[in-house]
Amino acid sequence: MTTPGEADDAGHARYMYRLRVSSTARRALLAEWDRCRWLWNECVAKAKSIHLRNKATGEKRTCGPAQLDRMLTQARECTPWLRAGSCVPQQQVIRDFGKSRAKAHKDIRERLPQRQRAGMPKWKKKREALPTLNYTRRGFRLKDGRLHLAGGIVLIVVWSRDLPAEPSSVRVYQDSLGHWYCSFVVPAEVRPLPKTGRVLGVDWGVKETATTTSDAHDLPHAEQGRKAQARLTRYDRMMARRRPKKGQAASKGYREAKKWRAKTYAKIARQRQDTGRKWAKKVVTDHDAIAVEDFKPKFLARSSMARKAADAAIGATKKALIEMGRKHGRDIRLVHPAHTTMDCARCGARTKHALPLSERTYSCTACGAVSPRDKNSAHVMLHRAGLNPAGAEGIRPAGALLPQAA
Repeated sequence: MTTPGEADDAGHARYMYRLRVSSTARRALLAEWDRCRWLWNECVAKAKSIHLRNKATGEKRTCGPAQLDRMLTQARECTPWLRAGSCVPQQQVIRDFGKSRAKAHKDIRERLPQRQRAGMPKWKKKREALPTLNYTRRGFRLKDGRLHLAGGIVLIVVWSRDLPAEPSSVRVYQDSLGHWYCSFVVPAEVRPLPKTGRVLGVDWGVKETATTTSDAHDLPHAEQGRKAQARLTRYDRMMARRRPKKGQAASKGYREAKKWRAKTYAKIARQRQDTGRKWAKKVVTDHDAIAVEDFKPKFLARSSMARKAADAAIGATKKALIEMGRKHGRDIRLVHPAHTTMDCARCGARTKHALPLSERTYSCTACGAVSPRDKNSAHVMLHRAGLNPAGAEGIRPAGALLPQAA
């Protein structure tokens, strides 16, 4: 049973469902999206014009949600097309724009490197941006198993599972295959698991997706993308042969190849998600506290390991582990990844050189300990998180040394 305090600490969760959308509802959703996309682009234009004006005149005018809300009110008064849509998703567009712009300004103030910044909000092009509509509690209701949106839009929800509580908001969106989904935000449930008295350290990698202090909980690279590479190459060639010239409509064969290519990528994504969730469930069930490397794999996209790193889905697996730990009340501790491959898990000394990625064995220059590099890094996670293990089965006393690997 979840207490009110536990429910507040757990935060919120999203419950996603498939939608059955009629032709009438589809036209209404796309029309609503056209209005929201136009409003987003108007916000981008307004923000850019104020920035250029401030730069030229030295003024300090702002372009926050309050000013944009007044702009929306004036636009709805003089534009019947915009007034025909619901104000709820339009107001939410302004809030989302404000959050995105505030995050970009925060990254600039904190002088983050350019590659780590969120970036200013950009234009949403008609042929590139997929429809996404957000409704707060006053913009939707559930009646007789159907989702009723503001503006008279009625959608059939495929209830694959029950909602645990009353939702506070809903997002209706379309994926790259043309399928429609809705995701409800509800208070997250905490389902505590029995205590085990065991701890675990997790180190992320490319050869193996996750290396842990317990051999039984290592996550090997599933290579779903490599297994489907032959089909993807075939669809790429089909699209290349049928690619339309600029200004011409795509042929049926091109559209079919594009659809099958998108379906294959969607299947790979589902496989990676399923693998990560099953592994996270096993790890969380068997351990009370988990020290996880706070690894951000974005930089690997610009390296020679980009394809293999993307196929490993480290970011999605890490997210699944954190969410599973929150759901079951486990202690998940994120550890900064700096120098984890240089520190010795036995004596704590730091080597004078950085190990190359091709080197699979760690050799300590202080105590002479030799162990697999990733296993050593996994034990370092436990030390930095304040968890001193005696292997994967218990907790070692403070000051004790790890046994040297054979």
